[in-house]
Amino acid sequence: MPSSVDLAAAYAESGVADVQEQLDRELIGLTSVKTRIREIAALLLVDQARQQMDLPSTAPSLHMSFTGRPGTGKTTVAQRMSQILHRLGYLRKGHVVTATRDDLVGQYVGHTAPKTKEMIKRAQGGVLFIDEAYYLYKPGNERDYGAEAIEILLQEMERQRTDFVVIFAGYKDKMETFYSSNPGLSSRVAHHLDFPDYSDPELMAIADLLLEAQHYCFSPEANEAFEEYIGRRRQLPFFANARSIRNAIDRARLRQANRLFARMGEAFTKDDLMTIEASDIRASRVFAGEVEGHHPGLSPA
Repeated sequence: MPSSVDLAAAYAESGVADVQEQLDRELIGLTSVKTRIREIAALLLVDQARQQMDLPSTAPSLHMSFTGRPGTGKTTVAQRMSQILHRLGYLRKGHVVTATRDDLVGQYVGHTAPKTKEMIKRAQGGVLFIDEAYYLYKPGNERDYGAEAIEILLQEMERQRTDFVVIFAGYKDKMETFYSSNPGLSSRVAHHLDFPDYSDPELMAIADLLLEAQHYCFSPEANEAFEEYIGRRRQLPFFANARSIRNAIDRARLRQANRLFARMGEAFTKDDLMTIEASDIRASRVFAGEVEGHHPGLSPA
């Protein structure tokens, strides 16, 4: 048994810092979420140090809950969290398997158990990320088998605590109802992370990152137009934070391409091919008070 442990050396050797730096590059803001991830990593490093010093240690519960609206980074954080747990030796593989109600709940008697167990099997050594988890629970419907899926999850979360981690995700208010209706489930979820909506400046910074990654840029007028776009889009239904910004950039690129193609007899410079103009932004139906890219008869993506 060593007489002392060097936490700084253990942290550097684990490679966790690389994952955290990647997360900082990928996601704007989310300071509270990133802080909590660092705290979890610190807890696990200290737990390992205690084991080396022959101190009593129980396997920490790692099941988590991510709450927030779409496009706030929950899936990305789940992927990085799985990598951190893998680098610290708590997960064998560090992959993420994403599931929804349809992947877990069957349509008839005897169908749910094999479906749920198959998803758990696929997640072995990694993370099972259950999006919109509250749809598993439908009280008052005797023909619904969501409760059976929850019961199997509860059993396996307890029995296989070192084999896989479950992350339940969804809107905050609905997740609170979900947990209050399933106290056994709530007691097994140790870490609750809330993902706030992005501010307008953060959304603008996300747009800049997306443009830079694809070697595009806004003209000064387009930059001003997109700031106005963000304010208008936020007020419309189905706003999905970074996801809505990514979709807006894709449509602006489409308009820019069509604008250039209409002038295909001309010679274009590198700046022409890179620059998105204000007209490419202001052509959006958002400026007319409509949700672009949404079919009225369908649910939002």
